[in-house]
Amino acid sequence: MEQISKRLVNWASILEPGTREQAEKAARMPFIHPHLALMPDAHLGKGATVGSVIPTLGAIIPAAVGVDIGCGMIAVRTQFTRDDFRSRPLAPLREAIEDAVPLSAGKYNTRLTDTARDRVDALARRAEAAGFDPGSYAGNWEMQLGTLGSGNHFIEVTLDETGRVWLFLHSGSRGVGNKIAQKHIRIAHEQCRRRWIDLPDPDLAYLVEGEDEFWRYIREMRWAQDFAWSNREEMMDRVVDRVADWTGREVERQEVVNCHHNYTEQETHFGKQVWLSRKGAINAEKGRAGLIPGSMGTASYVVVGKGNPVSLNSSPHGAGREYSRSAARRAFDRDDLRKAMVGIEYRDTDAFIDEIPAAYKDIDVVMRDARDLVEVRHTLRQIVNVKGD
Repeated sequence: MEQISKRLVNWASILEPGTREQAEKAARMPFIHPHLALMPDAHLGKGATVGSVIPTLGAIIPAAVGVDIGCGMIAVRTQFTRDDFRSRPLAPLREAIEDAVPLSAGKYNTRLTDTARDRVDALARRAEAAGFDPGSYAGNWEMQLGTLGSGNHFIEVTLDETGRVWLFLHSGSRGVGNKIAQKHIRIAHEQCRRRWIDLPDPDLAYLVEGEDEFWRYIREMRWAQDFAWSNREEMMDRVVDRVADWTGREVERQEVVNCHHNYTEQETHFGKQVWLSRKGAINAEKGRAGLIPGSMGTASYVVVGKGNPVSLNSSPHGAGREYSRSAARRAFDRDDLRKAMVGIEYRDTDAFIDEIPAAYKDIDVVMRDARDLVEVRHTLRQIVNVKGD
């Protein structure tokens, strides 16, 4: 841990100067209490650093929650072992999962499963209670439930250190959540301009607690978080069904962990109730289970929080990028990706070059930096990887 300033505490041993500068700007906002915590996977983001934990009093920064509201992970530990999955080719299982879950940006369902319909109905009731229509953001929001997206979102079949099979995936609130976020970021900009507030970064624009705009954002953000949670559950149901078909046996869900890493909750820290925005961080309160993925070719972790108060009961959410997507495409090629993915069943395409493991921080370093924040329960290594273009 490094105390950068009274208002900024850092756990990242790999930290670019630009990322540090961005975090320092956010930490100087007058409503931060008591300090901003920078996680080991910190890297540049929109306004607020990805991998930062931002506690605020009387205000909230929509960009500090992020544009993929509720993005996170879900994992299921099954009864299967390595031997159940190594006895035959894995490509048909990967292809079955790809058929069951729409992949890539802008790819959605053409019809809803029974479970998706139930979840959509529940979300519609929550939206009505929150006083807004998600259709005003995305007319097809119902069809987005149960879809993966692109970028660093993934579905994996993994093995833990004992050879037990886990199903693991990463996604958020899709297009509807993104549009909710973008709208309220714009409103925050307008509010600050109207008040002649001089910001160190325009994307640190904030909404003031007690005003209608603030509470409208909170209601819609919470709905998007619920959408993201349900989205992951729906996709996991489909993955479980495909694994059951492939193995010829029902899947026993012996343990389930579902957690956000782009979200805001009200929590009490250092004697005050704050709005705690975790942008690329998970809740690591004492005893709480969490998930920290690596990249598409490196280990992921099932962890339990240690409840470190200085970190605001938080920990990293993944490896964190070292190369931008464009820089990764300049630095690496398809052969580099193939070498990194040896032994893993994946779709061999140029589309994933910018997701090559070398584009990310070394997950082993990130986890060493996080040793005071979480305890590792399981180390997961993928045998099947599914991603969107």
